[in-house]
Amino acid sequence: MTRPLAVALTGGIAAGKSEALQAFARHGAATISSDEIVHELYRDDEELQAALRERWGDSVFTGGEVDRAAVGRIVFADRDELAWLESELHPRVRAATADWFARQTSDVAVAEIPLLFETGGESRFDKVVVITAPTEVRAERRDGFADREERLVPEEEKIRRADFAYVNDGTLDELDAFVAGVLEELTAP
Repeated sequence: MTRPLAVALTGGIAAGKSEALQAFARHGAATISSDEIVHELYRDDEELQAALRERWGDSVFTGGEVDRAAVGRIVFADRDELAWLESELHPRVRAATADWFARQTSDVAVAEIPLLFETGGESRFDKVVVITAPTEVRAERRDGFADREERLVPEEEKIRRADFAYVNDGTLDELDAFVAGVLEELTAP
């Protein structure tokens, strides 16, 4: 069995990465989202849950489950706490993503990884797709996105380092057509 072409999908906050990932899936690529993996880890990884409880106590649990909003309030107010959380999450997400890729049988497998360049993860992939959008469009899509932007690799740098880039300031049909074109190019003989 040959392994699928490993594609990373990344981009700025509220640029449309999730919509692009759905488009990749509609066009036949296997897809996974780092955010979905984090949800699963919060729900199922008892070692991670224990570390969160040890670090922050029961304040980040509701009904026995990790309260993502409570975690967010802590880590987005304190860079040291964010760094600690990322040191717990990133290795687990990388391992889960690698395991997922190893099980794929489609020609192309796409992983949505918001912090791809920030974590130096691009070397693990055959191709990188960046989805971006103008600041004002992203601000309309997500309130408060600018607060998190300062620690991220600038959009221009992401575009420069990508194999494919798309400015997502149009319709979903246009985004879908871009994704279809990328897959056509990736699977061309």
